[in-house]
This record gives sequence, structure tokens and C-alpha cells, in this order.
Amino acid sequence: MLSRLHSSLPKSIFKTALPKPTIATHISRQFTNMSATNQLYGSGSARPNDQQPARKILADFRSDTVTTPSRAMREAMLTAEVGDDVFGEDPTINELQRKVAEMTGHEDALFLPTATMSNQIAVRTHLTCPPYSVICDHRAHVFNYEAGGISYLTGAQLVPVTPLPDHPHLTAAAITPHLVLDDDVHHTPTRLICMENTLNGEVVPIENIREVTALARGKGVRTHLDGARLWHASVKTGIELREYCGHFDSVTLCFSKALGAPVGSTLVGSKAFIKKARHFRKMFGGGMRQAGLLASACLHALSHTLPTLHQTHAIATSLATRITSLGLPLTKSPDTNMVWFESPVSADELKVLLEAEGVRIFGGVGREVRLVVHWQVGEEGVEAVVRVLEGLVKREGTK
Repeated sequence: MLSRLHSSLPKSIFKTALPKPTIATHISRQFTNMSATNQLYGSGSARPNDQQPARKILADFRSDTVTTPSRAMREAMLTAEVGDDVFGEDPTINELQRKVAEMTGHEDALFLPTATMSNQIAVRTHLTCPPYSVICDHRAHVFNYEAGGISYLTGAQLVPVTPLPDHPHLTAAAITPHLVLDDDVHHTPTRLICMENTLNGEVVPIENIREVTALARGKGVRTHLDGARLWHASVKTGIELREYCGHFDSVTLCFSKALGAPVGSTLVGSKAFIKKARHFRKMFGGGMRQAGLLASACLHALSHTLPTLHQTHAIATSLATRITSLGLPLTKSPDTNMVWFESPVSADELKVLLEAEGVRIFGGVGREVRLVVHWQVGEEGVEAVVRVLEGLVKREGTK
């Protein structure tokens, strides 16, 4: 039957070639669909279950990774000039890498999909001859939130260090007792120290960075900075990226955190370091082809979002002030775009109450809550948070 149907069709139907869609046409269709979805479910929101009604999301305070690209950013992606980046032929990626290397004062840079991959490749590139250990802050992303990658992918022992009393961040004095510099076969020599800036939204003082990296250099230990949100530290303090990054052998910078790009991070270091890191990027499956589309979004973020971070800080500072005016204590300093405070109820209960108002946060059994401000958080979302907290303070005060 199928053969008869085939023979009955006009021959010309099999000779007519359908027009091949261009990359720009395909992406344009995707962006059109994405825009419609965002309008229906709210910016940065996930599609709800079929049984749940769609709700407008006023603000998503869960993270600064939830932002969606602006129309201008999407248009920049549509018109990006692309090539094969594994062959080093993507002109937009090459432009981004040159720009970031220049901004940070390092010789070279490597474009990567995520900051986690950047950190993991940095550590793997630094550590070449086991056994070895890595010192970091006990709150560090590389220790807590990268799925044990350093131990699994590099085989390194992680040594988490707690800052000294009355010192919110790592100092040379806190690190020194944990350094392993002897050749005792029972020990794991320290080969790398990782720092993070910002850390939980707090700016690590440049003095701490100077003394820790000076200690490392004096002992022949390499250094890496997880600077996923280093943009915030630089804008807040007025200290140039070159000053921060110049103290480290390698630095990770992220474009999806802080700057609102959908994908992308860079790793900076010496030419020899980046050449080896490129090898590991391929090994780890991070070699991308015509990824200039993504790099174009990162370039747009550098020129359009980065200059507005001071406004994000102002919103976070205002929010922190209004929360403390309700008698709720802050648990961390609101230096940049994060507000940490003690809720009058559990984070899980507050999450439910705020969801009813169109605001998203992370829950938890404890009372410490993190609110992350980004370029898509506006006054409406802030007012909703304050309104709910005011109600809770009054309710709890009457018990």
C-alpha cells in the first residue's frame, strides 16, 4: 500500500528542495518561543506543572543565575560572527578572550561554559604530579557546590580552612598551620590555595588577598581565585580587576552570575597555562564549536550590565536596611548583591508565603534566608518581600 501511495504522488514532490534554515533563522524562532514563554510564566521562571495555573513572577531572588537575556542581548547573539572554536577560529570568542585577558592583566584567557568547569580545569591544570592537596575556605564553592569535582577529577585532597575568630575571611595566619611543605611520605603536600571573591556576597578585603598570595609565593604554592562574582567586588570597592587578578596565577570569571548572560565563563592565566587548560577543556567535553553566539552575549553583558551593578548594590542595600528596620538581624554583610538575614519563621514557610505573592526564594528548615538581587529585580519584588516580612513580624509578635 505504501509503495502504491508513493507511486501515485507527483514526481516533482520528491525533487522540490526545502529551503535550508540559517542559524539566525533557527535562533530567531527559538527566541520568539522563549519570549512567549517568559511573558506567560514570568521572567526567569520555570514552566509550572500542567495542573498548576500560570502565575506572574514579580521577582526571583533565588540566584543571579535565573536572569533571562534581554532583547538587545538576543539580537547581539543573532548577529554574532562565528567559527569553529576548537580550531581557534571563532572570531567572537577570540575577541572576548582578548578583552578579558586585557581587563584582568593576564596573558591569555579561555572561554568555558560554566564557572564550575573553569574552576575544575584550573585546578587540574595547576596540579600535575600527585600526591597534592588544595587549601580553600570552608565555605568555598569549590568545596561545597561542585559535586566533589576536585577530588574526583584531579585526585586532590581538599583542606577546608575556617577563618580565625574576629576575621570573616581567610588570612595568612589562618592558612599557615594547614600548609604541608615537607617530604614526609605520610603527608599530602600543599600545591594550591584557592580563594573566592565575592564569598556569599561579601567582598574579601584586598589586604587579605595580598597576604595570602604572598604567603603562597614564598612557599612555592600556586594560587587560584574563584572570581565568579569578582565583577561585584570591583564595582563595590573601585579596585580594578587587574589589581585583584594580578595576585593570582589563575582566575575564573563568570558571565551568567552577576552579568546576566545565559551561558559562559572565562579562565585567565599565562599563555602556557591556558594552552594546557585548553587541552583539559577538550578532555572534559567543554570544547564548543560555533559558540560565538554565547560569547556575543557575554560581550554584551560586559558593555551593558557591568556598568549597572552599582544600581543592583543600591537595591540590595535598601532591601537590607528595610529588613533590619523590622528588627530582623542580618547574618552576613550586604556588601554587594546578597542579603542574608534571620527570618521570623523557617525559610520553608517564608518560601510558601512569598510564592503566593509571586516571589521566589530558596527554602530550608533553618531560619537563615538568602536574597540575591540582580538586574531583573525591581521595586515591585522588593515591596512584596517587605510586605510579607512585616506581616510575619506582627504575627509573631502577638504570640
